[in-house]
Amino acid sequence: MGRFRFLTSGESHGKGLVAIAEGMVAGLPLEEGYINRELKRRQQGYGRGGRMKIEDDEGEVISGIRYGLTTGSPIGLLIRNRDWQNWQQQLSVSAVDQESEPVTRPRPGHADLAGVTKYGLSDIRPIIERASARETAARVAVGAVARRFLDEFGIAIYSRTVAIGQVRCGSTASGSSQPLSAPQTERSEGVDNAPYTPGEKGEADRRRVEASPVRCADPGSEKAMMAAIDEAGAVGDTLGGAFEVVAVGVPVGLGSHVSWDRRLDGMLAQAVMSINAVKGVEIGMGFPLAERRGSQAHDAIEPATAAEGRRAWRRPTNHAGGIEGGITNGEDIVVRAAVKPIATLGSPLPSIDLGSGEATEAHSERSDICVVPATGVIAEAMLSIVLADACLDKFGGDNLKETLAHYRYCQENVS
Repeated sequence: MGRFRFLTSGESHGKGLVAIAEGMVAGLPLEEGYINRELKRRQQGYGRGGRMKIEDDEGEVISGIRYGLTTGSPIGLLIRNRDWQNWQQQLSVSAVDQESEPVTRPRPGHADLAGVTKYGLSDIRPIIERASARETAARVAVGAVARRFLDEFGIAIYSRTVAIGQVRCGSTASGSSQPLSAPQTERSEGVDNAPYTPGEKGEADRRRVEASPVRCADPGSEKAMMAAIDEAGAVGDTLGGAFEVVAVGVPVGLGSHVSWDRRLDGMLAQAVMSINAVKGVEIGMGFPLAERRGSQAHDAIEPATAAEGRRAWRRPTNHAGGIEGGITNGEDIVVRAAVKPIATLGSPLPSIDLGSGEATEAHSERSDICVVPATGVIAEAMLSIVLADACLDKFGGDNLKETLAHYRYCQENVS
């Protein structure tokens, strides 16, 4: 494990979620309000279920911060579940006289069947509770700590929805969605491969993304995505899609080529792939690169002008997504991921009853129709955690002043 690491515990309907983040430097200004703003962003998104109307996620710091500054000790975070009051008997820690009826009908596509088989259980309920995406609220809280640290380096992280179902952002007649960063990648046929542009136009697009119920800057695509979600929900179905997350202002030299587990692209892919329902990850142009010749796939290196900053080079494209050989190259990091439709359906798929072995319908639980907009926010948190760890690995230090001094030295000595 790296310098900055975390652990979560808790169940979807239990008393709450707990996270412990260890390795953050001392002296970082951090308030609970900063963490809670990120938790609120995770709760939003068109297609979310009734659970988000019950919960009002707030992260309570229980250790590691004093007088608004981190102390260098592990940071303890608690997020209480309001719905716990309705689940005290089903999830009682103590033995009860009458246990709740077991859940025995596994949902295809969920951890249910594999989980009860692995752990030798006859009731799926414990698997449902821990495998639930509710756990990602704790990750977002930890990600907020990491994001606040990255603020000190001028690293900003954004996300947007690329597609919901068969509707792609920018595919409607009303216009096209602008990318999140620069320089732009070329577009592959039928795929929006360009991240957001910088400057005033980019800021306007980012504001529109944050204001959009589906986190898409194109109004026409937004309406089509919402309509697709409504259509799926009306027949008891769910929708997946794709999102993009971008890190802007990342310095050269994070990660390493020397060992497999130090390659930053591998760490990012693992972090994003660990998010519930994510089934595919690509960095930069990703899979479309496989269709190109090398002369069309790689990013040329050109001399930089005096107006372009301290570095002696520039890249006219960013097909690599900011990482070459497992190391950041100074361009924006661009990660995209495919999100499958969630497995809990209003009209359940065929399954079996684990008790009787007879054919039946899968278990149905209160759930969402589409989680793609929220998943992008969770991916921001995971990207923040990986980059914070990589910054600590490269720049070191036990307090913020020391770390920033090392960072400035490295920046001043970049050729």
